[in-house]
Amino acid sequence: MARFALLLLIVCLTACTAPPTAAPIANAARLAQAPGVAGAPLTSGSGRPEPVTLWQDASIFDLVRRLIGSAHSRVMVEMYELGRKDMTSALGAVRARGVAVRVITDPTVRASRRSAVALDAMGVAERVYPVDDVRHQIDHVKLLIADSEAVVGGMNWGAHSNRNHDYVLETRVPAEIDRLAFIFEQDWALAGGHPAPLVAAPGEIAQTAPGEEIRSMLERALGLARIRVLAEVYTFTDPEVIAGLAAAHRRGVLVRVLLDPNQAYNRHAYAVLASSGVEVRWFPIPRGALLHAKIGLFDGELVLGSANWTLSGLGVNHELDIETQDPGAVSTYAARFDSDWSRSAGG
Repeated sequence: MARFALLLLIVCLTACTAPPTAAPIANAARLAQAPGVAGAPLTSGSGRPEPVTLWQDASIFDLVRRLIGSAHSRVMVEMYELGRKDMTSALGAVRARGVAVRVITDPTVRASRRSAVALDAMGVAERVYPVDDVRHQIDHVKLLIADSEAVVGGMNWGAHSNRNHDYVLETRVPAEIDRLAFIFEQDWALAGGHPAPLVAAPGEIAQTAPGEEIRSMLERALGLARIRVLAEVYTFTDPEVIAGLAAAHRRGVLVRVLLDPNQAYNRHAYAVLASSGVEVRWFPIPRGALLHAKIGLFDGELVLGSANWTLSGLGVNHELDIETQDPGAVSTYAARFDSDWSRSAGG
């Protein structure tokens, strides 16, 4: 009996003195990871049960075509600019083989109005988002749900959108898919004349109008950043976010911002950021293209979506953003940002 008690004591002491878990990342060198490959499956290392993948530029349409073409039960699309005939044809084709397809478009975009007519002719269920003209509101969401996968980001499905520099996040996380589907159903009901806004819910998915979830997500990530903030933004005018970036710089955070030089509204933000000591540059976009991204990396947290960092984007328009701490997505963006930064100019 004494020998058994001694063995039991040894086992307990061994279990109780197991090595501690790794400490949180504490510096920029440890945050830097091997660059990921855009479009390659990335297994989540953030504790989530399913992977996410960051896609960029024209490769986004390879993803979209694959997800629509392989859908078996449902396809749900909410798109500000829907002008690609191959996308509308793909939606019609998948509907013809029995998949439930629904599409929400913005009535202020001519290409989207034409696509809505084409979708009607193919028997695809479509509705127009009832924007508030008095507030100059738009439905700026870019969302695709195909079966149990979803795509959220900044890329429109316009005729020339593939020329733009942009990002989307593909997610298979069940809780995120559910929240995105609830938002689509909210918007579908509103477009059908039966408004039923969702209650605000903290998490990886954020919407604006209803609510201000995106602003809260951005401000929280910015306020918590201690090492780096790396942002690429199409239109940037919001004074609170500008002030937040300047404050981050003052507390020692590395803050770098890339802006589209062809957006006149960005001139003021550029001047204020530069005068505050924030590193800011103009992205060298090719002729006929845009820096259309709305994305920021805050230490190890990536926030991206449809919302420009403007008063309208964060408070008036209907917008949709997503957050991830997936290390593959983070390293993919960090590597691309470094490349973009090295090719960009100040002044």
